[in-house]
Amino acid sequence: MSDTKRDGVGRNALAAGARLFAGGSGGVVALLVAIFVVIFMLNPSFAEPSSLMAFLKKAAPLVILAIGQYFVVVSGEFDLSVGSLVGAQVVLAALLIDGEESRTVPVMLLMLAFGVLVGLTNGLITTVLKVPSIITTLGMMLVLYGAIRLLTGGAPTGALSESFRLAGRHGIDGIPFIRQLPWAVLILLALGAVAVLLMRSSYGRTLIAVGDNETAAAFSGARVWWIRTSAFVLSGVAATIAGILIGGFAGVTAQVGQGLEFVSITAVVLGGVVLGGGRGAVVAAMAGALTIEALFTLFNQLSLPSTLRPTAQGLIIIAAVAYASAAQGRHRRVARHHRSHHYAVANS
Repeated sequence: MSDTKRDGVGRNALAAGARLFAGGSGGVVALLVAIFVVIFMLNPSFAEPSSLMAFLKKAAPLVILAIGQYFVVVSGEFDLSVGSLVGAQVVLAALLIDGEESRTVPVMLLMLAFGVLVGLTNGLITTVLKVPSIITTLGMMLVLYGAIRLLTGGAPTGALSESFRLAGRHGIDGIPFIRQLPWAVLILLALGAVAVLLMRSSYGRTLIAVGDNETAAAFSGARVWWIRTSAFVLSGVAATIAGILIGGFAGVTAQVGQGLEFVSITAVVLGGVVLGGGRGAVVAAMAGALTIEALFTLFNQLSLPSTLRPTAQGLIIIAAVAYASAAQGRHRRVARHHRSHHYAVANS
């Protein structure tokens, strides 16, 4: 291959990387690497391929939740119901399967239908009835948590089948260096690829346009209500898949899923996605989720209490939103300066 062709390939690779992170923040990757360096210093064995694969297996549900949350946030809305939806799905699965292998596939299909229904309900109430999404999904969160308590009485009920646990616990064994390639990681990679392709399609461009300026998007022919509703549906499907992985990995408890809505929003914001919509990359949101999981791993390595996690999440959200607001302010000032300069030149 000639030097010219090699340079062209290099430029194309860099351009592809830039497109993946367009609107996001490459800084989250640097932060992720820095956290891993500290973890490796504290525990060198964590750098082994098998340990890193185990980390990805554990992080997969949160990254999938962040993908779903990204669709909603970049459209200009919030979804506070994903954590309770995860919990409801796991409890529902255990209750209906009750250890019977033959019920696994039908129950999984029912779970997907339920996730679509919850997302569709959130979306239609928000877009058609004009109820703010933060109120709509907060109400849905309380409804689902109440249903979990009603079904379980505060204690685990029923049992998941071994085939249900397959995706969350097992993988392809005998792989060199990593020993096992978890199904959860393969599912994550597949969903991540679909999300990237979706955001590079006309749907993704319209979704970002709606989050940036819904009035302008409507005038350009976009069906704003449907675009935002579909984002909630995608979030519901992502939460369902995350619930399947969490149920398989951790089992059934009445507390499963609690707090995941805030962790997923923290991950998306850390990835540079602007609250209010219109800017951000899905790959950056996924990197934000990995960074949050790595930070929690670092807390465990340092033997810090788990009660510090909400404090860390709050600080991350405040810092990320403040940084984004400052950046937007600078962008507006530069835009005003350019407009004033062009106006002065045109009238000189």
